[in-house]
Amino acid sequence: MQKVELLAVPGLPMVKAGDDLAALIRERLTGELALRPGDVLVLAQKIVSKAEGRMVEIATVTPSQRAIELGAEVQKDPRLVELILSESVRVVRSRPNVLIVEHKRGFVMANAGIDQSNVAPQDGVERALLLPVDPDASAEALRAAIGATALLIIDSFGRPWRRGTTGVAIGAAGLPSMLDLRGNPDLFGRILQVSISAFADEIAAAASLVMGQGDEAQPVVLVRGLTWKAPANPASELVRPATEDLFR
Repeated sequence: MQKVELLAVPGLPMVKAGDDLAALIRERLTGELALRPGDVLVLAQKIVSKAEGRMVEIATVTPSQRAIELGAEVQKDPRLVELILSESVRVVRSRPNVLIVEHKRGFVMANAGIDQSNVAPQDGVERALLLPVDPDASAEALRAAIGATALLIIDSFGRPWRRGTTGVAIGAAGLPSMLDLRGNPDLFGRILQVSISAFADEIAAAASLVMGQGDEAQPVVLVRGLTWKAPANPASELVRPATEDLFR
């Protein structure tokens, strides 16, 4: 039986563009939090995006005619809608106060993951925060720089048939994002035929309980005690291909 611990990494300052995020985290991995083999670091997407300079000033955005029309339909600032469209390949659903799109990385999500919460300006300038350009590459670079066995970058996603949001892995390095359990026996010896575990998403959901969604200021969580045997694969493997999408 695995005994899994989830430990918040305390004391991380407000991250700014250009900060050495790996160094900031590494400095705080001391004592009980000193890295051990098999430890998984889980990072909130916001601190990665901030460090990578993915912040955009709303006033610098010029909306297209499409963004103006869609903004009126969904009752959102057309400049924000323009940013959403620029990060997307298609609009999946739209209605007042709701804009679901397919992100360039394949994620189907609200507002292309663009966020204005917890990015409050100190200078009165309205800003929006975009997802990392390549979350899997960001995860691998941070994993290597910190020296962790594995690292996840997570965000909060809604689900089309369930209320509320949950933590989801958008970037992964050093572990299998998916565990293919097909061919293994169940408790009674029956061979599993379709079981594929979203391993990274399960870790992300657990870590998000520790991170919180508001003012907890705990954007890094260390997960200890997990084991796996399968080879690593990126979080992009979790995105269902269009050929398998029964609702497209």
